Amino acid sequence: MPLAPDPHPSFDSFAHSHRLVTTEWLSANIGAKGLTIIEADEDTLLYDIGHVPGATKLDWRRDLNDPVTRDYIDGNRFTELMRAKGVKRDDTVVIYGDQGNAQAAHTAWVFTLFGHEDVRLLDGGRAAWIAEARDTTFTRASCAPSDYPSTRRDDGSARAFREDVLAHLGRPLVDVRLPDEYRGALSPKPDDPQDVALRGGHIPTASNIPWTAALTSDGRFRSRAELDEVYRALPGRDDLIVYSRVGVRSSHTWFVLTYLLGYDRVRNYDGSWTEWGNSVRMPIAKGDEPGDIPASAVRGAPAGRGTVPAMDRIPL
Repeated sequence: MPLAPDPHPSFDSFAHSHRLVTTEWLSANIGAKGLTIIEADEDTLLYDIGHVPGATKLDWRRDLNDPVTRDYIDGNRFTELMRAKGVKRDDTVVIYGDQGNAQAAHTAWVFTLFGHEDVRLLDGGRAAWIAEARDTTFTRASCAPSDYPSTRRDDGSARAFREDVLAHLGRPLVDVRLPDEYRGALSPKPDDPQDVALRGGHIPTASNIPWTAALTSDGRFRSRAELDEVYRALPGRDDLIVYSRVGVRSSHTWFVLTYLLGYDRVRNYDGSWTEWGNSVRMPIAKGDEPGDIPASAVRGAPAGRGTVPAMDRIPL
């Protein structure tokens, strides 16, 4: 059975307040029946130098991504992963990580694609737990295999593809990267050469609201009033698409808009700028302004013969 929500008063004004837990709540519930704790870091080596007692490691490169096709694992492999990690379908899953919980939020988004109902984030993530000198361990979690039922991945509700973005131009579209990336400066070369975009800029009509605007200096989420101010320029609350460089940071904004502010429909374009900036004939805008819908973007297809060809998906 899912665990009771964290009653911390700072969460009361959020649309879905049960999606967050404090370090105090997590510390008090370690070992509780029905609780699974997952550490999902950008730096996958951090788990081995100390983690929350009872937490299991989830490696986003190895565990969530298909080893051949540029996509996420399918329902069968997700089911196998959950069984191997000892996760039950009705467990409360609390996820935390480094770097402002970006990878943790991305993992929560992936869990949502597979329909796991009760997924929460540790507010402040790994940094908050360590800063408060809470108990850590080097011992890897040992869990008996679970009977997690077979599931399927739903790509229709919270995920957007390149063709969806083309058809969406002119409607709410948010680039959550840093301002220099949005203007057209190329991102620093990541560890994975497949994540390099050869061209800088942003998708035309996209506004720029960096994902870090949702966080305080200690990595916790801002208050409801502050978040409402951060996102006040967004028109409407339905059918919004967010993107970043590889879809990780935009998962964090997806979490904020969906669960903290209660937007009706938010989709994460996980192909993001790495796919868009490397695709043939995709329109690109540069500078501080969103830019206009290009004349070539008619009925969701770029200029030229034929329709948009099928493209591999960027899995982050």
